[in-house]
Amino acid sequence: MYMAFISGDSRPMPRDRNGERPEIESDAVKIAPSILAADFACLGEQVAEAKRAGADRIHIDVMDGHFVPNISMGAPIVASLRRVTRLPLETHMMISAPDLFLDEFIDEAGSDSFLVHWEGNANLHRTVQRIKTLGKRAGVVINPATPAAVLEEILPDVDQVLVMTVDPGFGHQHFLKTTLAKIRRVREMIERVKPACDLEVDGGIDAATARLAVEAGAHILVAGSAIFGDRDGVAAGMDRLRASLHLVEQ
Repeated sequence: MYMAFISGDSRPMPRDRNGERPEIESDAVKIAPSILAADFACLGEQVAEAKRAGADRIHIDVMDGHFVPNISMGAPIVASLRRVTRLPLETHMMISAPDLFLDEFIDEAGSDSFLVHWEGNANLHRTVQRIKTLGKRAGVVINPATPAAVLEEILPDVDQVLVMTVDPGFGHQHFLKTTLAKIRRVREMIERVKPACDLEVDGGIDAATARLAVEAGAHILVAGSAIFGDRDGVAAGMDRLRASLHLVEQ
C-alpha cells in the first residue's frame, strides 16, 4: 500500500524490500492547470487564482491547425503570462515543426519547458537536444494510440514524459481508460531507465479520473475544464482535485 498527497517532489516512489510502496509523508502529485480551458477575458486573474490555490506550473497548449485540427495560442500569450506569474510555464507544442519556434517561445515569451510529440517528428533526438542546449527542460509526448515502447531510445535524454489520455487538439474530452495500462508501462520504464524523469498525464482529468491516473503511476496532472470550468471557481476546482487525491491507496 502507498499513500500519495498533492504536489511537491514528483520522483518515483521506491519500493521496500517486500516489493511494496511505502507511505509518503509529504506531497507527491503536482497539478498543472491548462489555460486552454480558461476565460481569456480574465486570463491573468485566473492564473493568479490557480497559483494561490496551489498550482505548480501552468500548462500552455500551442496548436497550429496542422498537427492537430485546431488553432490555439502562440508566443504572445506566453509572454503575457510571463509578466504576471512566476510559475513555471510548460509549453505543449502540438505543432508540425516545433524546432522553428523554440527561440521565439524562449527569447520573446519566457517558456520554462517544452513538451514535443513523438508522432510526426523524424528527428526527435535533435529537437530534445536543442531544447536542452537552450537551457530548458525537455519532455516527450505520446498520443493514446502510440505504444509506450517508442520511448525506449529517447527516455534517457528527457526530463519528462507526457502520456495523452485523450486525442490531442481539443478540451472537454473524456478520459480514455484504455491508457491506464500504458501509464503503468511508462512508469515501469522510468523506474528502470531514468528514475528522475517526471510522468505527466493530460486529458479528461477531473476528481474521478485523477485518482486512476495517480494509481497507475502519474505524478503530474494537467487539468483544464476541471479547474477553470468549475462552477464555483478556480480555487474550488483545485480543491476538488486535491480532495480526490488526499489518499490514494494501492
